[in-house]
Amino acid sequence: MDYGLIFIKLVAGFIGLWAMTRLLGKKEITALTPFDFISAVILGDLVGETIYEKEHSVPMLIFTLGVWTLLSILFEKVTLKFPKLRKPLEGEPEILIRDGKIDFRKLHKNNLDFDQLRMMLRAKDTFSVSEVAYAIYETNGSLSILKKSQFESVTRGDMELPERGVTLPMSIIEDGIIQHSTLKALSRDEAWLTGELHKQGYAGPKAVAYAEITEEGELAVLSSVSH
Repeated sequence: MDYGLIFIKLVAGFIGLWAMTRLLGKKEITALTPFDFISAVILGDLVGETIYEKEHSVPMLIFTLGVWTLLSILFEKVTLKFPKLRKPLEGEPEILIRDGKIDFRKLHKNNLDFDQLRMMLRAKDTFSVSEVAYAIYETNGSLSILKKSQFESVTRGDMELPERGVTLPMSIIEDGIIQHSTLKALSRDEAWLTGELHKQGYAGPKAVAYAEITEEGELAVLSSVSH
């Protein structure tokens, strides 16, 4: 292998990728769409093969980067000029929680379960599903949330209240299924849970989409969105 040729290709690839990045604009990793991610993987593979294959010359490397850049720019221009194409080509945000109610159809459509939803909420410093008014699953895989007004960010220090211990909310019903581990941790049984549900107007666990025990030890019930 000619090390000098590899060096020249690496320099050409570096400059080409830098120029391509400047032309296409900057994006954080978390802001990448599925197309951006796949594009980056394919481009990396193309450049890697061109650099280490003797039969692939420097002009071929530059040609590869040039064509890919033009295709990427063309794709962006087309989706900007024809907004109706953006949704089928790039997808669209999905509302997973609407007005405090979980949309199971959207949740399953995006291959998400409660554990994944709670994990994304925790990444937004939201540890209780019952605090969320709206949760939107973005096309880049991130979650945007709007909290209910009573859970807006006002600290106990702002209210000059004394400090108190903090506990994590625990899910007790998921998709109509009782989480027995939570009941056991609370030293409660199904009869207690059913009684608490009756107090809130629910026939039983199967009538509930999601329920959790809040930090205050109260039972918070979220119903699903029906379409």
